Amino acid sequence: MKKSTLLLVLVFSAGTPLVFAAHDHAADKSAAPSAPDAAWLAKAKAEYPLKTCVVSEEEIGGAMGEGVDYVYQQADKPDRLVRFCCKDCRKDFDKEPAKYLKLIDEAAAKAKKN
Repeated sequence: MKKSTLLLVLVFSAGTPLVFAAHDHAADKSAAPSAPDAAWLAKAKAEYPLKTCVVSEEEIGGAMGEGVDYVYQQADKPDRLVRFCCKDCRKDFDKEPAKYLKLIDEAAAKAKKN
């Protein structure tokens, strides 16, 4: 009885890595979004229209610390840089991203006019 149980455990455990190895993680786009390259990020920072956090209106890099850069990603849309004064503002952004993206777009349009 013990030998047959041991044999079953060995057979199943030997095949388990093959099952997981067959899954192509690189093809799964939802597993890990691609990180922006340094050139894209530098350009996005230079063109970012706000000097304050889009959520709290605190200065980015001010009293709240260095600030947080977040790359917002949506299917079939270009990536967007969103800058926060702190990591806590990201939670509020995630609740209503359209609201805050609109504020960034309005600031960018205003900056182009000036």
